[in-house]
Formats: sequence, C-alpha cells, structure tokens
Amino acid sequence: MPERPTGPPAAGQTRRRGAALEDAILGAAADELAESGYAGLTMDKVAARAGTNKNALYRRWPNRLALAVAAYRRLATTIQPPDTGSLRGDVLEWLRQANRYWSSPQGAILRELLAAAGGTAELLAQLQEQSGDAAAAPWLTILGRAIARGEASPEALHPRVATVAMTLLRNEFVVRGAPTAPDEVLVEIVDEVYLPLVRGRGLPPA
Repeated sequence: MPERPTGPPAAGQTRRRGAALEDAILGAAADELAESGYAGLTMDKVAARAGTNKNALYRRWPNRLALAVAAYRRLATTIQPPDTGSLRGDVLEWLRQANRYWSSPQGAILRELLAAAGGTAELLAQLQEQSGDAAAAPWLTILGRAIARGEASPEALHPRVATVAMTLLRNEFVVRGAPTAPDEVLVEIVDEVYLPLVRGRGLPPA
C-alpha cells in the first residue's frame, strides 16, 4: 500500500519553499538510501531528516520509488570512458569499471531500484540512463576512437551495437542475480560477442 500524506508540519519544523526545500528533501533521501538502501527508505524517515512533513514530499513525488530514483541521481557520479589505445582494451576496462560499480554498495541500491521500477517505464528509463545502461554516448565515444584508428567500420557506430556489452553485463546482475561478474565473463562478453559484432558491421552480406 502506498504511504499516505500526513497533516501540517510539526512545531519547530523548518518552513522552506521551492528549490531550497526540494534540495533538502533530495539530500535527506540520498542519505537514507546510502545508509539503509531502498528497502529501508520511507517517506516518514526522509521527511524527518529533511525537517519537513510528508505533504511536502508527496507534492513533488507521487511515491517513495519516484523519490528514491530522484535521490539516487544525487549519489551517482559521471565517469569518463577509458582510452587505452585499443578497442578491446577500452571495452574491457569500461566493463570492469561497471562491474566494480554494480558490485559496490551503491550498485546494490541501483539493483534494488531497477527491480522496484521494473513496471514503471519512465522511472526505469531514468535509472538506466543514470547507470549508463541506456546512455550510448560513452560507448559511441569508444567506438568513434576505434573507427579513427581503423579498428572498426563506420557502420558499427550504432547505439544498440555500442551498448550490447553493457546490456549483457547488466543481465548478470539483474537477471542472474550475481553479486559480481567474474573477469572471465567480462572477457567472454568482449571476445565472443562484442568484438565479432562490431567487426562484422559493414561487411558485405555472405
């Protein structure tokens, strides 16, 4: 059952408005996520931590999942794709970085949120974009460098092709429920799936 809004703020609670209040709520929710995960996050705890009441939360987010997704974006950091000098090296290192992230406490929060948002397309898209699953830009950067070095054809520069390695890694966590992916799995994804797919793009049909 969704949590219901409560009445007016208790005496002594800070009355902030607009961006200042929203910032305080998101900060409190991010702290709760970091400490307790999604399972331990409640609207009551966030409201108390932010010094406001649940009405202020529900006016901005319809439920705790929407709030948790917005707060998670506070925790996530942007990492630049590696530049090792080779396509294989770049893809393997990028997967290793992603594997370390997905295996971390912050990655555990992301897995909780992805599972909870499974039936909510809009929230799921936000999480995937934030986690790099649906963000093709860094992968297209890696492929663009490979094309410039002559390691791949321009026909390989396609978002679905670019992100297939990350999708396969995500499945190890989300579908298989693995706490981490062994390095040999990452090597297999690169050598048996990703590189043959990229190198096959642009070849004449058999």
